[in-house]
Amino acid sequence: MDLFPLVRPFASIVDPETAHRLTIRALRMGLGPSRHGSDPVSLGVDLFGLHFENPVGIAAGFDKNGEVPDAMLALGMGFAEVGTVTPLPQSGNPRPRIFRLPVHRAVINRLGFNNEGHEALKKRLLARRRRPGIVGVNIGATKDAADRVADYEAGIRMFDGLAAYFTVNISSPNTPGLRALQSRAELQGLVARVLAARRTDRARPTPVLLKIAPDLNEEELTDITEVALAEGLDGLIVSNTTIAREGLVSGVHAGETGGLSGAPLFAMSTGVLRDMYRLTKGRIPLVGVGGIMSGDDAYAKIRAGASLVQLYSALTYEGPALVSRIKQGLAARLAADGFAHLKDAVGADVEL
Repeated sequence: MDLFPLVRPFASIVDPETAHRLTIRALRMGLGPSRHGSDPVSLGVDLFGLHFENPVGIAAGFDKNGEVPDAMLALGMGFAEVGTVTPLPQSGNPRPRIFRLPVHRAVINRLGFNNEGHEALKKRLLARRRRPGIVGVNIGATKDAADRVADYEAGIRMFDGLAAYFTVNISSPNTPGLRALQSRAELQGLVARVLAARRTDRARPTPVLLKIAPDLNEEELTDITEVALAEGLDGLIVSNTTIAREGLVSGVHAGETGGLSGAPLFAMSTGVLRDMYRLTKGRIPLVGVGGIMSGDDAYAKIRAGASLVQLYSALTYEGPALVSRIKQGLAARLAADGFAHLKDAVGADVEL
C-alpha cells in the first residue's frame, strides 16, 4: 500500500531534513512498501561481475549511514548505494541546509558529508552481510583531512568485502576544494592509490566507480576519460549536483548556495553523460544520475550511454511508487523500440 499520497501534505510543510529523518525512521520500522513479483527479464543488467535485476538504484545521499538499504531494495530497486561516508563522524554544514523548490521539482542541498563515520556504517553492513541484494558504498573525505586521498584509501580498506562496489565521490560542491580532485594531475594519483588499496586475496577486486560533477568542460571530461581508461576504473557515475542555476525563477530558496538536483539537472547531466559515452567510446560502464522523474527520463539516460540509473530527489515529489512506474516505462519503451534487453539500448542515441 502506498501511503505517500496521505503523508505528502504533511511532509511538504515539514523542514526537509526533519522529513527525511522521519522517512528513514519509518523505513527502519518496516513501514515502507514492498514490491510484488519479479522484474521483466529485459531489465536485467550484468555489470561489474554483478547481476542487477533491474537498472534503477537509489543514489548516495538518501541513506548516508546505511540504515535502510534493504528497505530500498524491497521497494523494488535493483541496487542501493549508501553514503557518502567519511572516516570520522562529522556534522556537516550548519542548518538549514536542504531547500525544496516545488515549482521546479528540485532540491538544493549544502549538507557537507554529514554522517556517522566508518565504524557505524561497518557495523550495519556486517549485520546484513548474508542478505541478498547489491549494496554499494560511496566514500568521501573528511572536511579538514590533511591527506584527502588517504581518507579514500581508508574507505576502501574498511569496506572491502562488505561493499558490492565502491563509488569515489570527489564531485560534491559542499566540501571546499573537493572538486579540485577532478583535475588530471590530482585525479591520476587519487585513482592509482584507491585502486591499489583494494584487497588482492580475491578472484575479482571490488569494482571502483568515480562520481563526477556536471559542471565540467570538454577538456576536463577528456582528462577524466583518459585517466579512467589508463588506470582501469570500473565505471563512472554521471553526475552529482550542479552549482549552476540557469532556468530557475527568482523566489524563495532559488538563490541558496549548494548543489541543485531534481528536474532542472536532467538536461545538463544527460548532456555530460552523452559526452562521456562518446569520449570513452562505450569502453567504461556509465551510471546515469540527475533529474530522473519518469520512465521516459530513465530511458533517455540509457540511450545516452547509461547502463544503470539512480534517483533520489524525484522521490521527494513523486513518492516510492515512482520506482515501479519507471521500471514499467522502461520495459514498455524497450519493447516499443524492438530491444530485447536493456543493454541493447545503451548509447543508442550517441554516434561514436
